[in-house]
Amino acid sequence: MSDVNERFSLALHATAREWRRAIDRRLKYLGVSQASWMTIATTARSPEPLSQSELADRLAVEGATIVAMIDRLVKAGLVLREGSHTDRRVKYIVLTDAGRKLHDAVQAEAKAVREALLAGIAHEDLLKATQLLEKLQHAIGTIV
Repeated sequence: MSDVNERFSLALHATAREWRRAIDRRLKYLGVSQASWMTIATTARSPEPLSQSELADRLAVEGATIVAMIDRLVKAGLVLREGSHTDRRVKYIVLTDAGRKLHDAVQAEAKAVREALLAGIAHEDLLKATQLLEKLQHAIGTIV
């Protein structure tokens, strides 16, 4: 594994996975799975309601997977499906009050994990790493 590009790629994936696991452990008391809280967080962060297919795309899951997830979240009273005014085939996903309350709890716990993980990182290093990741995100968008 002498190739730094491969080493970086593996470290990036492993770090993202372990970061999510740390948050997941922290959220265990809320009784929500990683897939649930990520769906709720993605829905909450969107400035406008997302359709089921847009939500699936942002979460990088198949349509059938998101339908089953949304069914569970609807049953739990955390989200609603709202029909489109222009296309009756499209369903938008919106948080209920209970979903917003859960999102607030998730955000508070995620912030605590983030602060603990980044406490020993110098501001300059964190800024450089952030800029690198943002540059990579932009580059990914240009690859066909």
